[in-house]
Amino acid sequence: MAMTMHVDVVSAEESLFSGLAEFVVVPAEEGDIGVYPRHAPLMAALRPGSVRIQPPDGKDEILIYVSGGLLEIQPYVVSVLSDTAIRSHDLDEAQAMEAKKKAEELMVKRQAAMDYARAQAELAQAIAQLQAIQRLRKRTRG
Repeated sequence: MAMTMHVDVVSAEESLFSGLAEFVVVPAEEGDIGVYPRHAPLMAALRPGSVRIQPPDGKDEILIYVSGGLLEIQPYVVSVLSDTAIRSHDLDEAQAMEAKKKAEELMVKRQAAMDYARAQAELAQAIAQLQAIQRLRKRTRG
């Protein structure tokens, strides 16, 4: 039996995952962080992207989109805290494409620095959602 750790993925609204995992990949601001059991303690800020959880015993990888937030790693516990988190199979591709289009339009208009910064953040979130959808499609095809 492989070593495992406890993983919690929580949004402001609900707990999306709480259980055991052999491996987790989390989108930190400085790059993706891969976590195995017995990882050194760490805290990091998250960027929009997909949390990838590999459950024990060869079950299918679980993908959860997060809009950002915080990551805490302890040797046998990983906690992902996000304002917004969505299971990948619940993501709406049409809605993400529309959000991407609107954010790109706001960036072109560029009326104020705050509008531009907000548009950049919204664009990053929309792109991360689309990437999560693409990763889920590749997994279901293969």
